[in-house]
Amino acid sequence: MKKLIIFFFIFLITMGSSLGVEIYQEKNKFGLKNNEEIILEAKYKKLIRLGENAFIALKGSKYGVVDKEGKTLLCFKFSHASRVLGKYVKLKNNKGYGLYNEFGETIISQDKDSIELLFGGMFLVNKNYKYGVVDKNGKQLIDYVADDIYMPKPNVMRVKYNNEWYEIEQVSASTLTLPSDVKNIKENDEFKITKLITSPVAASKYSLVTTADYSIKVFSSISPAYEATIDELMLSQGAEAVSIFMKIGWLPKFPVVYFKNYFKILRNPINGPLSKMKEEIKQEL
Repeated sequence: MKKLIIFFFIFLITMGSSLGVEIYQEKNKFGLKNNEEIILEAKYKKLIRLGENAFIALKGSKYGVVDKEGKTLLCFKFSHASRVLGKYVKLKNNKGYGLYNEFGETIISQDKDSIELLFGGMFLVNKNYKYGVVDKNGKQLIDYVADDIYMPKPNVMRVKYNNEWYEIEQVSASTLTLPSDVKNIKENDEFKITKLITSPVAASKYSLVTTADYSIKVFSSISPAYEATIDELMLSQGAEAVSIFMKIGWLPKFPVVYFKNYFKILRNPINGPLSKMKEEIKQEL
């Protein structure tokens, strides 16, 4: 019994030392250290572990990525950051969204309107208001040609292309895994492909709601566009600055950036006051 207790303590010590780099806090800021050796000074407002190799860091008002040795992998130029599956980070700047792994390598380039996680570790990507699907290694499975894509079940994907809905079901598995040559996918024992015959009533409702949604968005997009413009121009001067309102270098750019954001929000087919209703009707199609 005594030997067992000694072994248990040795195991705990070994496990603690194997953790290596850890986050420490000093004066409400965060840094990195390895045991007592400081790797990164505590100057970051946030440090979030990214996989086993890196950390998402917030410095001032901008996000970046640093590795466990303190090296900057991605510069601090992003206004938003979110961790995906524990080892990917989705970052946003004025170019759009991009996705990177824990080594700072680009998985999805920084020019996308949106990036969302799908079942099976795939990503639904929107570029210029067309949808595509990319796998977790950056492989393009479906080009940016679809009007809409969603997955009602883990093993089912529905794709709207040229105003027609198609359903891909992987009958041999509980979670869909698209092959790399998805263009040549054929119905067999593994996959079932169906061209959906939409309900006339549901299709009519969907069209009606879409038209109404667009009309409402003409006015409802004013506030989100204003917020996006403030975020892009004003906060880029430094959110911590006491004299932020005095830094008016952003002011002449305001009208151009505002209208750019306004029309971007207005054109987005899935971003409107009635989008939830459209999603519910879409399930009936």
